[in-house]
Amino acid sequence: MSSWVDHVMWWHVYPLGFTGAPVRPEAGEAASTDAPAHRLGRLESWLDHVVDLGLNGLALGPVFASSTHGYDTTDHFRIDPRLGDEADFDRLVAAAHERGVRVLLDGVFNHVGRAHPAFAALEESGPSAATAGLFRVDWDGWQPGDPVRADVFEGHDQLVALDHSSPAVADLVVEVMTYWLGRGADGWRLDAAYAVPPAFWASVLPRVRDAHPEAWFTGEVIHGDALAIVAESGLDSLTQYELWQGLWHGIADANLFELKHAIERGNELLEGFVPTTFVGNHDVSRIASAIPDARHLPHALALLFTLAGTPMVYAGDEYGLRAVKEERLGGDDAVRPEFPDSPPSPDTLPASLPGAGADAVELLALHGELIALRRRHAWLHSARSDVLHVTNTALVVRTATGSGAVVTALNIGDEAVAVPAGGASAVLAGSASLAAGRASLPPHGWAVLGD
Repeated sequence: MSSWVDHVMWWHVYPLGFTGAPVRPEAGEAASTDAPAHRLGRLESWLDHVVDLGLNGLALGPVFASSTHGYDTTDHFRIDPRLGDEADFDRLVAAAHERGVRVLLDGVFNHVGRAHPAFAALEESGPSAATAGLFRVDWDGWQPGDPVRADVFEGHDQLVALDHSSPAVADLVVEVMTYWLGRGADGWRLDAAYAVPPAFWASVLPRVRDAHPEAWFTGEVIHGDALAIVAESGLDSLTQYELWQGLWHGIADANLFELKHAIERGNELLEGFVPTTFVGNHDVSRIASAIPDARHLPHALALLFTLAGTPMVYAGDEYGLRAVKEERLGGDDAVRPEFPDSPPSPDTLPASLPGAGADAVELLALHGELIALRRRHAWLHSARSDVLHVTNTALVVRTATGSGAVVTALNIGDEAVAVPAGGASAVLAGSASLAAGRASLPPHGWAVLGD
């Protein structure tokens, strides 16, 4: 794996929502066969915004042909026509690379959409179909015309699970990965990696790396033994949902002991890999909604950018967009909104960006400040952290290597506090006063300290 990963920070986009593509086409429409709509180019006008933030990675959600939300793939080798075509993709990658921005693709390899031609062949021809070996199907008692009883992903009937014990599935995934890496992608986020046997990735990734040794692979893992999964699979990274939960839950509930546990758990993960960290993504409520007191949003961001990991910023979080995920059809729409054709001018915020709060300008500036701080301390990528002080409402974390140390101090209480400064002698961000080895934080204050 190339050292570029040590310095990458991603701007994560859900392209279908971002570009205003119809996520649920009307009944009878076949999104994957429509003429290209060329929406993908709208992302190009946001690349300078990515660079201005200090980020250097564009993490794309699903861009391949599908029936609805992108995770029901119907053709892994075709850009979703609701977004455009392969030429649009090539232009976006070229524009990103011209700016020094890496591109990460979303690989949905646990399942495909029921409308995928490989599965449609089973419904037509049964077990004699050439693609029958790609799926886990109960053929017992099946007769022509009967529904095909295939395994599905987590009860979603339209998401048909692939058979990861099949060499044909491994061959397909290798072919898809190498094809798009060959067209300029720099790596893959592997959707629902927790649902795929680690041995499958172990059989696939070496073959892909033979052709693309600098590619990076991070897996979406919500639960399970992360260290064992990485060791058995050969993945480079996994999503650190424990930190995401510890951040919003600990801050929202004024229980920073939960956050302490998540931070210490992160140290354990570093024994095997550097996790992919985030405070928001396309599957969860916006962090600005999850933490109801807007005064505490900077606290979560300060830790995201001073703890070990490969950080991702979900598009819109830098403006403080508010939205709550709901468990219903369309319940993700609010956290996957359409964006303007180009970044809004700060003097038009928040009115020009639906969902943004009154703090949009301040949060945008804060993201830039903290990302710049992270750039100046690139060693934070894999540095261990020690919790020096914790109460329900105050936390001090020292993150250090032989190259230096950064101390992040938080106060979510109504009273000023004096906490250990961890040997720091200067305020790098936020607000604090330093004296006699202590840092004084105002009510609901925070600070990043250093030398």
